[in-house]
Amino acid sequence: MAAVEVEVEAEKVVAELRERCATPASLLRDVAAAMAGEMGAGLEKEGGSRVKMLLSYVDKLPTGREEGLFYGLDLGGTNFRVLKVHLGGSKKHVVNSESREVSIPPHLMSGTSSELFGFIAGELGKFVAEEEEGTDMPNGKKKELGFTFSFPVRQRSVASGTLVKWTKAFSIDDAVGEDVVAELQTAMVKQGLDMHVAALINDAVGTLAGARYYDEDVVAGVIFGTGTNAAYVEKANAIPKWEGELPNSGDMVINMEWGNFYSSHLPIYEKLTSGMYLGEIVRRVLLKLSLQSGIFGSIDNSKLKTRFHLRTPHISAMHHDETPDLKIVAEKLHQILEITHTSLEIRKMVVEICDIVARRAARLAAAGVAGILMKLGRNGGINNQRSVIAIDGGLFEHYTKFRECLESTLGELLGEEASKSVAVKHANDGSGIGAALIAASQSR
Repeated sequence: MAAVEVEVEAEKVVAELRERCATPASLLRDVAAAMAGEMGAGLEKEGGSRVKMLLSYVDKLPTGREEGLFYGLDLGGTNFRVLKVHLGGSKKHVVNSESREVSIPPHLMSGTSSELFGFIAGELGKFVAEEEEGTDMPNGKKKELGFTFSFPVRQRSVASGTLVKWTKAFSIDDAVGEDVVAELQTAMVKQGLDMHVAALINDAVGTLAGARYYDEDVVAGVIFGTGTNAAYVEKANAIPKWEGELPNSGDMVINMEWGNFYSSHLPIYEKLTSGMYLGEIVRRVLLKLSLQSGIFGSIDNSKLKTRFHLRTPHISAMHHDETPDLKIVAEKLHQILEITHTSLEIRKMVVEICDIVARRAARLAAAGVAGILMKLGRNGGINNQRSVIAIDGGLFEHYTKFRECLESTLGELLGEEASKSVAVKHANDGSGIGAALIAASQSR
């Protein structure tokens, strides 16, 4: 193929991508309305929706007035974190906090439940002993721990939940179907650790709690990282599937598990909006580009054919390349995909592909957030009460163009007037400090 033909073929691939990834405001409003509709259906009855809408049994969020020493344990991957926060009430808030990250030895990820929880309790015990030197704990008062566990669980109360299945690198068969809080509690007793698990939460609920502690207008916690999820505060009397007594607070935090959401307008939400998949989508487009147009010359496509070889941090680096000759794009293509001798035109095309994929993700992410606001009647009503959405996760934190596009799209969907009363905040470390703060609010 002549050079001109190659470029024409390549342009066709990009033009088709641009067209198929288009997210006009009308489509996003439909997605938001579908999300709000699925939320309602999921609250109506168990299994009534693609969005699970799980009860978290957290009915009291932190107020900022909590006092005392509280602990958090955050288990969500190959590392876990233990932390301690000292809360000084409404004047002082967090007086200080200490934390430690521990790697889980690989053999424990496929061993037995008692081995894994024994190891975690042992490390927690060491941390508590070291941290306690020189601090006084009121005599006879049990230490309260909040436990963030980012795996699918079926909760029965605020401090119990049975493991549905492991994800990520874990495969400990004898833990499936067991109550993870009871397993941890047993392991702590064996270690002689006098500690009570006050709450079992996930990272989205933790993000909501961590942000709510500082700002009472926070209505939802959302994660855009490797995966995506959201939790928000619902009125308990708006949950038909709730069978128990209504909580005194009148509120219930709902863990949406919105990753599986899809509508007539889009396939599975998490696949289009989360860090796990954006790099992979770009890789597939680049492979198509190579096979259809031959634009990268006669290269060995083996790296380009390796699934998940291109990661989201790589596409972020290329997307944010501001060097005049797009040097970073050239470097990444060379280092990761073994594509060399690219022209500036080709590099610009690669940046455009990253932009199309990331922009679609960010705009759909904004539509999901708009869906929550719509469900809560906070998407521009007469009352105009302030609503804050707390967002955490590496994709939101580190991918600047994703974050900026999400924020501007939310403004576009809400309109100028309603936007004035909605704020998006980056909430750092909800899964760690959020767990300790929920332990504090539960022990009130």
